[in-house]
Amino acid sequence: MTDFNKVLDAGDVDNGIINVVVEIPEGSAHKIEWDRKNALMKLDRVEPQIFAKPTNYGFIPQTLDEDGDELDALIITRTPLPTGIYMEARVIGVMKFVDDGEVDDKIVVVPADDRDTGNAIQSLADLPAQLIKQIEFHFNHYKDLKKAGTTKVEHWGDIEEAKQVIRESQQRWKQQ
Repeated sequence: MTDFNKVLDAGDVDNGIINVVVEIPEGSAHKIEWDRKNALMKLDRVEPQIFAKPTNYGFIPQTLDEDGDELDALIITRTPLPTGIYMEARVIGVMKFVDDGEVDDKIVVVPADDRDTGNAIQSLADLPAQLIKQIEFHFNHYKDLKKAGTTKVEHWGDIEEAKQVIRESQQRWKQQ
């Protein structure tokens, strides 16, 4: 498998078009994670089916969030995406998130070229309110069966806040 962190960077952050690698397809209960050391996708664990991912899930190459992992991305598409592909994505916002006391933010993206929707989704405001509620509920509760109360969605941020989170994560990557 290709080492995504060697062949890709974060992309054109200033213009809001970034590279994202897919780890988990929407609807999957498999917690698949990029293993940076071995440059492979790894099945970390199997979650209860009730906590299957409400969106596709991935990471932004050459970034590090405050938790020490690559910066996460929630990828909004109409159908699930397969593990191990990368895509150019349009940044539409950020979900500010804390997991077990650590910052673990999620950049929210859509495909940069989405001819199915006519590129209709340009910001979080273009997403259905019900989808935002479902994502927030998922992340506030997905660890409740193991460690209740350890995850919290703090707030949703706009495109500029998302870009700032990405830039800070790029700096952490460069400093490692």
